[in-house]
This record gives sequence, C-alpha cells and structure tokens, in this order.
Amino acid sequence: MPVKAVAPIPALSIVVPCFNEEAVLLDTCDRLAALRRRLVAAGKVSSDSDIVLVDDGSRDRTWELITAMVREGAPVVGIKLSRNCGHQNALLAGMSSAAGDAIVTIDADLQDDEDAIEAMVDAYREGHEVVYGVRGCRDSDTWFKRSTARAFYSLMGRLGVHTVHDHADYRLLSRRAVRCLEQFSEANLFLRGVVPLIGLSSTVVRYDRRPRMAGESKYPLRKMLEFALNGITSFSVAPLRAITFLGFAVSFACILLAGWALAVKLFTSDAVPGWASTILPIYFLGGVQLFCVGVLGEYVGKIYTETKRRPRFLVEKVAQLRHRPALAHAVEAGMSAGRRRKLTHPRNPHRTVMQ
Repeated sequence: MPVKAVAPIPALSIVVPCFNEEAVLLDTCDRLAALRRRLVAAGKVSSDSDIVLVDDGSRDRTWELITAMVREGAPVVGIKLSRNCGHQNALLAGMSSAAGDAIVTIDADLQDDEDAIEAMVDAYREGHEVVYGVRGCRDSDTWFKRSTARAFYSLMGRLGVHTVHDHADYRLLSRRAVRCLEQFSEANLFLRGVVPLIGLSSTVVRYDRRPRMAGESKYPLRKMLEFALNGITSFSVAPLRAITFLGFAVSFACILLAGWALAVKLFTSDAVPGWASTILPIYFLGGVQLFCVGVLGEYVGKIYTETKRRPRFLVEKVAQLRHRPALAHAVEAGMSAGRRRKLTHPRNPHRTVMQ
C-alpha cells in the first residue's frame, strides 16, 4: 500500500509594514508571536518562523519599539527603509527580505484576523502557492466605504483587470511565488493586480475583519482615490480607448449641431444669433479636451516614472539576532555598494547589530 507523502514543515515569515504604528505595534507583535507559538506547537510551521517588521519611514517611536523587541529576544526581524516608500513597496521589501518558505503579509492594525493564517498555512501545505485572505463580510465598514469598494472592484473587472473581490493585501505566498513577483519590475506597484498574474495554484481563505485597535487609518479618502487611480492606469488602457470613442461621439454631435444650425438658417426665419448656441459648445469641447489631456498626462507620467528605473525602496537599517543569508542579500540589493556592512557582530553572531 503506497505511503502518502507528508509535506515538510515550512518556516513561516509574517511581514508587517509599519508606518507610525507605535500605538498598536506591541499588541500586534504579542498576538502574532502567540500565533507563531501555537503553530509551532501544532507542528504546522518550524521554529525558524519569524515576524518581519518593515518600518516605512515612520516619524514616531516605531523603529525604537522594533529594536527593543529584537534586543529582548522576540522572534522579530526589523527592516528600516530610508524613507517613506509607500505601503506596496514596504510589502515588497518585507517579502523580498523574509527568509521563510511561506510568507504572509498583514497590516499592523490587525483588523485582518490573524487566526486565518493557520488556514492559509494548511492550504499552503496542501499545495497552494498563493492563498488570498478574503473578507467574509464588510459590516465593520461604513456604507460609503462598502459602496466605493464594490464599485472599484466592479470597474476593474469591466476594464479587464483580474482582481479578487474583497481581498486587500492579506495573503500567503510561497517562496517561489515571491521570486516570480520580484520579476515584475514596474515602479507603479499594484499588488492586488500583479499577484493574480503569477498564475500559480491559488485558493481563498475567508475571515471577518475587525475594527482598528488604536491609531488612525493610513488610507484616508485621498489615498484611496490615488490607490484606485494607480490600479486602473497600471493595468488597463481602457481610459485611452474611451478617449477615442469620446472624440468620435463629440465630433458626431458637433456635425449634427452644425447641420441643425444650417437647416435653421436656410429653411426658417428663426436664425437669430444666440449666446447659448455659441458659448455652450465652446465650453463643452474645451472641457472634453482638458479631460482627455489629463488622462493622457496620467499615462505619460507613468511612462516617465518607469523609464527612470529608480529603486522602489532602499534599506537603511536592519535589526536581527542572527545572520540570515536571504535577508543579507535583500539588504545589499537595497543599498549602495559603498554602504554594505556585515549584519552580525564579527565576534558574536548572536549579538544584535543596528546597521
């Protein structure tokens, strides 16, 4: 009778992007560390599993708290970016630096239920290399946020962009999936659209989202609109095609208007020059032209950003208790050659070094 192969116990890395999170960071790390202990005790992840905290240019005591936890021996690796690079780039920095076989990304406020990570690990051990955390309901959101989120996902689908509805950036990726993700080199990073393009075996784990523990949301309305615009223009040329159709429609309407004016002039005695018939078409055409130029400018701006090929993030400091080759490689990739240093103390490899 054939013996069923048992999947090896993976090392799990939980990547947490942090921007001004001192109000919630300690509680977050306590809960994630407790989850790690449960998974290790259950034999689902190895004792090499860790929590990777990425300080995305915080202006409060976030980095101070991270280094304190490392000094106290917590299973934490701290990565400090040289400036605020944005949520998506902070996620990528953490995933590229993490040493785990399976890598989970989760926000620091833990509104996403961390207990769903166990189901994600189970799905990973069953052979899925991408596991999406999908919200079971949005009752904790306001009516405005629920409506705009549904409208956004619907619009993305109509534009031909494949996304997972009610999925944010709470997901598990295998090490191979992360390597595939690193091959997408665009500067305008929209992970919710990029990850489905990887194409590896995927599944969904559902969970209920909770209210934020403390602090304030890092995604106010302005940033949500910028995020949505970035997602649309990074993955679809439909707005450009819409400009073409709009141009045809406006031209056709102008031809009809000109024909009507000519008919009134030739066949009636009501042809009195009017302000409205002159000014309104001018304003209408001017508005359409400005709108079209704005959409074109958005795409030209993205082309400009991509052609510069600037690094998406730079690592300034690392805090850890032991040397990890994968982490060292990521740090070297994020720093200039003249500033590379060893991450461990030359005489005591277990001493924490703040780079």
